[in-house]
Amino acid sequence: MTDFQKYIQRYLDLIPSENWLEELQKSENKTIGIFSNLTEEQSTFAYAEGKWTLKGVLLHLSDTERVFQYRILAFARGEKSNLPGFDENEYAEKSFADTRSLESLLEEYKLVRKSSQILLKTLQPSALQNTGIANGNEVSVETIGKLIVGHNYHHLNIIEERYLLKLGWM
Repeated sequence: MTDFQKYIQRYLDLIPSENWLEELQKSENKTIGIFSNLTEEQSTFAYAEGKWTLKGVLLHLSDTERVFQYRILAFARGEKSNLPGFDENEYAEKSFADTRSLESLLEEYKLVRKSSQILLKTLQPSALQNTGIANGNEVSVETIGKLIVGHNYHHLNIIEERYLLKLGWM
């Protein structure tokens, strides 16, 4: 197993069931449930110095999902170019998530997720097996779809373990 396969496997292992399209909805519901119950003040909480605020995490989920959506679309349509990677910390630094309202970030997350659901549900089954190169690694359309789910669950776990515990919610 390559380093890349090991890296993505940690996300894939977090998907609770085989029905990853259903898990796409479940992870959305859980994310919305958590963020809908935060106050504006709570959403600016970071569990340690230099860590993202909850607002930053939410925008990171949307940003990453958008990158994954583009990869899904490109590979489903037969793109042969090597798509670039992205530096999540650089994106976060330039996102100015904390200057936005929690409501606007949550609305964006919902719209991005809806877009993912439409894209994935309307692909022909054969397109899910298409592969392409992203950040120097070959990956299938289906695996990228699963990564959206696993990545979301990864951050939900971090939110529960490191943010909500310190906020006294857990």
